[in-house]
Amino acid sequence: MAAALKAVKQFRMRELAPALKAEPKLVNASPKVRNPFLPYKNPESGRWAPAKYSLRRQADLVKHARASGTVHLLPPGPKLSPKELSRASASTAAPPPETGLAAESATSSSQVQSETEPWWRGAVQWQGEVKEKEVKGADVGNRLYAGKKRMFKGHKWERTQEKRTWKRKMLMKDMDARIERFRTNYRRKTPSPVSAARPVSYSKLPF
Repeated sequence: MAAALKAVKQFRMRELAPALKAEPKLVNASPKVRNPFLPYKNPESGRWAPAKYSLRRQADLVKHARASGTVHLLPPGPKLSPKELSRASASTAAPPPETGLAAESATSSSQVQSETEPWWRGAVQWQGEVKEKEVKGADVGNRLYAGKKRMFKGHKWERTQEKRTWKRKMLMKDMDARIERFRTNYRRKTPSPVSAARPVSYSKLPF
């Protein structure tokens, strides 16, 4: 738990420190920070730079955030969809306002909490658009075979089983008559051991 929270804290401090160092007035505001989980296109050169964090490191950070309950502190990316991030942010949102003395006590406690809350937990505007791919069958839990009439690929013997079964059935259809015909033809061609050998006009030897 402590190690997971430490990993998320280090990530936030590493990404927010340059922006807050350039503009210290944004400590209590929502600074705009480039999303390190997404590729970046340079507006001057038009070239794309890869994401600052690899997919493996993103997955590790998301795992640590889920373990420590700080998913709302991470930016959206390939390993963390905006829908999941919005659900995490809604679960950590403040409760509805109250009236009377309860409202005054809640306001004072929230002010104290905001003052004592560390700067790396503040709100951030992550720059970058996450394009979610629509995967067929993801809603029913069957993404691999969604939209396919039969099981994908399989073994070769499975793919050719129907054709082999049909061929075997056609061959076995009149197998008794074929066996009898073969035996009769074989007897007719087999020479008699008591008859004289038939002369041949050529030699079977290779020399």
